[in-house]
Amino acid sequence: MTNSSIDHSAFQERLTSRVGQFDLSGKTLLIPEMASLGSRFLAAGFRAYGVPAKVMETYTGLNLGKELTSGKECFPCQVTLGDILYFLRQEKNRMGDSFRPDNYVYFMPEANGPCRFGMYNKLHRIILDKFPEFEDVAITYLSTADGYQSTAILPPEKSRLFRRLAYVATIIADVMDRTTWRVRPYEKIPGSTDKFMEEATRKMEEAIEKTGETRDFSSLYSVLSNIVQQAKKLMDSGKSRLPRIGIIGEIYLRTHTRSNQDIIREIESHGGEVVDASLGEWINFVTYSNLRETKRQWAQSWKSLDIKGLVESSRKWMSSRIEIQYQLWRQKQAYDHAMKHLDIQGDHPVDLLEKRLDNDRLFNFDIGTEAAISIGGALEYVHENFHGVVNVFPFTCMPSTICSAILKPMLLDKKIPYLDAPYDGSIQPNRDIAIRTFMYQAKQRQNKK
Repeated sequence: MTNSSIDHSAFQERLTSRVGQFDLSGKTLLIPEMASLGSRFLAAGFRAYGVPAKVMETYTGLNLGKELTSGKECFPCQVTLGDILYFLRQEKNRMGDSFRPDNYVYFMPEANGPCRFGMYNKLHRIILDKFPEFEDVAITYLSTADGYQSTAILPPEKSRLFRRLAYVATIIADVMDRTTWRVRPYEKIPGSTDKFMEEATRKMEEAIEKTGETRDFSSLYSVLSNIVQQAKKLMDSGKSRLPRIGIIGEIYLRTHTRSNQDIIREIESHGGEVVDASLGEWINFVTYSNLRETKRQWAQSWKSLDIKGLVESSRKWMSSRIEIQYQLWRQKQAYDHAMKHLDIQGDHPVDLLEKRLDNDRLFNFDIGTEAAISIGGALEYVHENFHGVVNVFPFTCMPSTICSAILKPMLLDKKIPYLDAPYDGSIQPNRDIAIRTFMYQAKQRQNKK
C-alpha cells in the first residue's frame, strides 16, 4: 500500500470520525453566530437540556478565516472558520495547560447541494487538523436531509423535546427581530429600541433555559407578549409610515449583521422600514421540501409496485404532514401574541411562496436552495405592497445569482425598486450611493401609491 493511499484512508477516517452526529453529553457546544437572537436562543435551548452551549464572538477572527482559505469559498465559510479558530486560540491562551480540546464540539450544520454550505464542516475539519492542538475538537451538525433531526446528538428521551423547544425559540427570535424593525425607525428616543431589546433578549434567554423539559411554551409566549407591548411604547405614533423594504437572499448573509455591514440599519438611516426573511421560513421550507421528496418517492414506489417502499414513504409522508402542521400552529401562536399589541409583518407560508413561482415557470422547488423561497418571497413582498426589494448574498453565491437573474428584469418591468447587495468582507465604495438611490426610488413608489 502506498503512502498516498494510507494518507487518503486516514483522511477519510478523520472526516467520518471527527465530523458527525454524536452524543454531546459532557461537552461544551460552540455555536457560530448567525442571526444574533436565533443563535442565542438556540444555545439557551441546548443549555435547557443539559448541554453547555455558547455563541462564539463573531467576525473578530475574520483575518484567520481568510488566511486559511483560498477565496473561492462562500464568505460565510471564511467568517465561521475565523470564529472557531479565534475562540480556540483565546481559550487555549486563557486556560494554558488545562486546555482540553476534546471537551469542545464545534456546531456547524449542513445542507444538501448544490449549495457549498454542505461542505463547510468538512473543510473546517481539514483546517482544524492543521493545528495539532485543535485536532481533537470534534465537529457536529444537524442536516436538512432529515429536517434537522437531533436524535443523534442528544439522548433519545430528550431529542424530540429539544427539537420542539428549538423551533419555538427560533420563531420567538423572528418575532422579536420583527418587533425591533417595526419600532426602531419610529422610536421617540434614538437608541432606546436597541437598549430595550438587549435587556429583553437576556430575559428571553433565561426563560428558554428555565423552560427546559417542561416545554411550558405559554410562559415563553407571555414573556414575548410583554416584550412587544413594552416595545410599542417606544414609538412616536405621530411619525408617518416609511417605505417598506423586503430583504431576501442567502440566510447567513442576510441575518449576520457584521457580514452584511448592518444593511438593515443602513436602510433605516436613509428612511426605510425593513423586514428580513425569517429563520422560521427556512425551517418550514426544509420540512416542506422533505414532504415533496416523500411524495416523489411514493409515486416511484407505486409505479414499480414496491410495497415496502409504499409503506415507508407513506409513513414518512404522515410524519412530515404532522411536522408541518405543528410548525404552523406554533408559529401562529407566537405571532398572534405579538400582533395583539403591534402590527408586525407576518411570515410567508411556504406553499404560498411556491404558488408565486407561477406553476414552475420562474423556478422549481425541486431545485431547492434559498432561490426557491427568495424568488417567491420577493414576489410576495410585491403583492403585499412593499416599496422595494433587496437581495443580500455572498459574492459568487449561485442560488442568489439565480435570484438576481430572474428578479431584476421582472421587478424592473413592474417598476419595483430592486437592489443586489453582494458581500465578501470588502467595503464597496459605491455602497452608500447605491442604497441612497434605491431608497429614493422606494420613496417615489410610496408617494405614487
